[in-house]
Amino acid sequence: MAISTVEAAAGEAFERALQARTVCEAFQITAAARAKQVAVRTPDGGVSLTYGALADRVRRVAAGLAALGLKRGDTLGIMLTNRPEFHVVDLAAMHLGVTAFSVYNTSAEGQIAYVFADAGNRVVVTERAFVERLMAVRDGGIPIERLVVVDGAPDGTLSLEQVEALGNPGFDFESTWSAIGPDDLLTLIYTSGTTGSPKGVQLSHGNMMSEIRAVQQALPVTPGGRTVSFLPAAHIGDRWSGHYSPLAVWGFTVTSCSDPRGVMEVVKQVRPTIFLPVPRMWEKAKAGLEVQIAERSGIGGKLMRWAIDTGIRNARVVQAGKTARPTLQLQAKVASAIVGSKIREELGVDEAAWFLTGAAPTPPDVFEFFAAAGIPICEIWAMSESSCLMTVNPQDRIRVGTVGLPIPGVEVKVADDGELLVRGATVMKGYRNKPEQTAEALDAEGWLHTGDIGSIDDEGYVRLVDRKKEIIINSAGKNMSPANIESWLKSSSPFIGQAVCIGDGRPYNVALITLDPDGAAGRSMDDPATIAEVAAGVERANAQLSRVEQIKKFKIVAEEWVPGSDELTPTMKIKRRTIVSKYAAQIEELYAK
Repeated sequence: MAISTVEAAAGEAFERALQARTVCEAFQITAAARAKQVAVRTPDGGVSLTYGALADRVRRVAAGLAALGLKRGDTLGIMLTNRPEFHVVDLAAMHLGVTAFSVYNTSAEGQIAYVFADAGNRVVVTERAFVERLMAVRDGGIPIERLVVVDGAPDGTLSLEQVEALGNPGFDFESTWSAIGPDDLLTLIYTSGTTGSPKGVQLSHGNMMSEIRAVQQALPVTPGGRTVSFLPAAHIGDRWSGHYSPLAVWGFTVTSCSDPRGVMEVVKQVRPTIFLPVPRMWEKAKAGLEVQIAERSGIGGKLMRWAIDTGIRNARVVQAGKTARPTLQLQAKVASAIVGSKIREELGVDEAAWFLTGAAPTPPDVFEFFAAAGIPICEIWAMSESSCLMTVNPQDRIRVGTVGLPIPGVEVKVADDGELLVRGATVMKGYRNKPEQTAEALDAEGWLHTGDIGSIDDEGYVRLVDRKKEIIINSAGKNMSPANIESWLKSSSPFIGQAVCIGDGRPYNVALITLDPDGAAGRSMDDPATIAEVAAGVERANAQLSRVEQIKKFKIVAEEWVPGSDELTPTMKIKRRTIVSKYAAQIEELYAK
């Protein structure tokens, strides 16, 4: 009886949190109802805070930040890896009405200086690994008055414990957070800057609460679950799915993974109830599983291949909106029980209720493969400017090749030039300090000009073609999506890590390719066998493309492209202009031969 009473109270709190005016109010409701449940933790359990302990520490840190002079309307910079202290600091700031924002850990000094100058923050919370870089930024002229370090206190800094100790015991925490309204700024999300300097997307409490409520209608979440925070906190994906939603409303236990390269091991430990990996993670998982299946011999290998093939045939029928024959349905159930359950358990997602992916095109065969294993991946369309999700594929009506239907309360339409426009309560207040760019993005009727080219079918499903500024038009006038071509290349071989299609104004398409550090581990770019495998992958990709889209020549480049490098933004978007400039000689060589 006691358990059911607790569950009932938590369920009632979930509904109240969902209707809260601000993220602060939602967190207070959730924390009170789940005081004894673990809220945030590290994978090794070295740090583990219950909701009650988290709420207490948020109160103390908020008082300490107020003692440093931070008040409603100010900004606070955060440069941390994924760790429990991020949640503490960010929650404390929002309860003061302070706009906390994060910078990417890969950012160079000049990039950090640009963001801090735009945000106008005087205080930064960080960890030892970034202190030297931040001090260089301060010495370069950015007026950082206080550096707060969460894992110690090097000379010239304050520890987080010292900040807590500064707090006035009489600080009126309740009236401070209660005064915050839906229109108050919650955070700044700085765009990754593929085509210029980052822009500070201003999101309010009302924006984020509208997002959480809309997603709950589109993909209902069972409160009290588990998730892994592994994307950078500067990314809207982690802010929404690894911080605001799970802690303020869902009442989840959030496990912080500081090294994204080890996220799948953490996933196996945590067994998340929702999982939101980026497309590349799904592609690499598929490639690894296919290698395992190919290496299985005898009856076991044949059975696994039969199970996957059967599941794919069934998935194609279902995803086409049709009903499979009873025989195929039965075979698919048997296949899922034999092989699919093992794959789900092997990946650590056997307890996940739903799976999302987005931010980059994903080949249909990836969705079909995992659907065959009982992992229906719902592709989404998301932007920082719209608080994250704008569309999502319904779990029971997935249409592969689309990004799904608009979430409740969000309107989507196609402009005369093919650009997709979005309107709703989730759309940002504007870009910080950039009225001209805000006016370009938000028109007089409130439509957000997304920069994506796409279409909407008769059932309302949205299909993306490419970014408006990245469409390739070859010398014959043919329009092509480089992102689509690149996604086929990356999924065609475990050896291929990143790929960039070149062809704008050219007679045919070529590609620059990097080797995958895992799939091609120990391989040399000059090794004939390696080149042959990459070439075979390119041919497999070409088989899925029209003749004019196909890659005629390619070159493997020696450098590994990592997030935050010259070639990739911190969110792994391709810096196309930089690549074309940096590798101009190699590109010209491909066309000269």
